[in-house]
Amino acid sequence: MVSNPLELSGRGCPRSLHCRVLQSPLAGVSDRVFRSLVRRWSDQALLFTEMVNATSLELGHGRAKVEELGTESGPIGVQLFDHRPEAMAEAARRAEAAGAFLIDINMGCPVKKIAKKGGGSGLIREPQLAMRIVSAVAAAVQVPVTVKTRLGWCGTDADPIGWCQQLQDAGAQLLTLHGRTREQGFKGQADWGAIAAVKQALSIPVIANGDINSPDDARRCLEQTGADGVMVGRGSMGAPWLVGQIDAALRGRPVPPTPGPLERLNLAREQLLALVDARGDHGLLIARKHMGWTCTGFTGAPQLRQQLMRAPTPADAVELLNAAAASVATAAAAC
Repeated sequence: MVSNPLELSGRGCPRSLHCRVLQSPLAGVSDRVFRSLVRRWSDQALLFTEMVNATSLELGHGRAKVEELGTESGPIGVQLFDHRPEAMAEAARRAEAAGAFLIDINMGCPVKKIAKKGGGSGLIREPQLAMRIVSAVAAAVQVPVTVKTRLGWCGTDADPIGWCQQLQDAGAQLLTLHGRTREQGFKGQADWGAIAAVKQALSIPVIANGDINSPDDARRCLEQTGADGVMVGRGSMGAPWLVGQIDAALRGRPVPPTPGPLERLNLAREQLLALVDARGDHGLLIARKHMGWTCTGFTGAPQLRQQLMRAPTPADAVELLNAAAASVATAAAAC
């Protein structure tokens, strides 16, 4: 089903996407440790940093999210957000210098504290400013510039075709479209039909996003929308193998099996230790949500998740995971 790569020219730095499945930027989730896990199942997928505030980058905050790119393999895009064109352009230059595969502009985040400041989905209500941002970023870097956005602000005023055509005209070389409005957030069903209409109207590649939680979802979405690929979002939380599974299915290859309970527990422990190594004791706080998503599908999993949320130290959390793994292994041997 997936054949030729997607070609993106940039202003002078062409890029080829050899995998039609993208891992979405996820705030507080898609850090370097998470991306390293996704890579095990998909070495060619385009992954993204957590979204980076251009203003914070300008002030010296959040630079690690960009500067660590040189330590990773495979294509990684940097997603930026802000409401100031020149700040976005300068942040894009920094990201390009750090090794970003491409620059993605966030025009879809529905979080109020971001949208009310004119970033993320707030730019949907300021189309002229949005176009200036795209143009400024595209003029600032050689690598391709892409945009991730939504159908509109709300159902009554949404004009996804007109909105997306403006983004294309401003210089976006690829568009990822979430099939919901900002008003919907993540509620209701993604409107793949609206994505199909946008795909028909645009000449640049369109990536479909929203409700892609399995290989079957991806197949149905591509059949319905005619999109050039899919982006996996919240479905990958606690499931870093999902991108690889979808990629294999679309290529007609054997789909990697979903990890069983023991593999999940070992993965949760590995991720915890990696986060603690990278972030110190704060890594435990970050790891708690990942462990909660990953530790499922076996007897005692709900109780374990509750205990992990209360574990006071990384060592206590590791002890809980080790004990659960031993219990799962014993039960498996008894069968």
